[in-house]
Amino acid sequence: MSERIVLDGVALVAPGERVMLDGIAVDAITESEVVAAVRAALDRGEGGRIVTPNVDILRRARLDAQVRAFLEDATLVVADGTPLVWASRLAGTPLPERVTGSDLIWSLSKGLGEDGRSVYLLGGEPEDPGWVDGAGRAAARLAAACPGLHIAGWRSPEYGFEQDPHLLASVCRDVVEAKPDLVYVGVGFPKQEWLVSLLRPELPFTWFLGCGAAINFVAGDRERAPEWMQKSGLEWAHRLGNEPRRLASRYLRHDAPYSLRLLASNAVRR
Repeated sequence: MSERIVLDGVALVAPGERVMLDGIAVDAITESEVVAAVRAALDRGEGGRIVTPNVDILRRARLDAQVRAFLEDATLVVADGTPLVWASRLAGTPLPERVTGSDLIWSLSKGLGEDGRSVYLLGGEPEDPGWVDGAGRAAARLAAACPGLHIAGWRSPEYGFEQDPHLLASVCRDVVEAKPDLVYVGVGFPKQEWLVSLLRPELPFTWFLGCGAAINFVAGDRERAPEWMQKSGLEWAHRLGNEPRRLASRYLRHDAPYSLRLLASNAVRR
């Protein structure tokens, strides 16, 4: 086992090790290390999958075998939720930092741009008359900000596309024929992970990132929480304020009590 690094009196888990949180193994890895790992794997001709669990996904993994299977299938599992980082610290096995899909879409694109590689964007707001779809606008912004990055393609599927066999086949065919090095799939959890599971066998040398609302953020269709809210673990409050009807029950009735139990159990375990 690698020797642990001590920072401010706290022993960090060595890179490459995994921390157990409520039965789920989470990689002790920074955002920059994720980018380096993906670039190195692509150089070796290896594909993979990144899953970024937050509190809600971790909670659902206890109840849903399919959600747990998505996490177990991942090449890298990184903590998207600040409470997960807090819980790891309380347990005495601290994760180095929070790593979000909304940040990775930028850092991975910059890294792959340096290598002249390609990405495909799947998600975002569907096209309206006279208005380019969200994935297209996000692709343009990434290409402008990341020199050398190739856009293999993009698509913002219609809502409910997964229930139409012909439309689903069309979406999958577009991605497979583009042969990208990395696919950002932002159609919401768990749909996006289910879709990644469909695509992976067809693109074994490609990397996949289920990125939630990240494509919408890049396109400018949604506003991400201010940085101070992100760092203080209050990004959920920003999202709740923007989408109270959709998120109130999930956040307040289910996720908040689970977060408290997760923190308490890890403190007791230590």
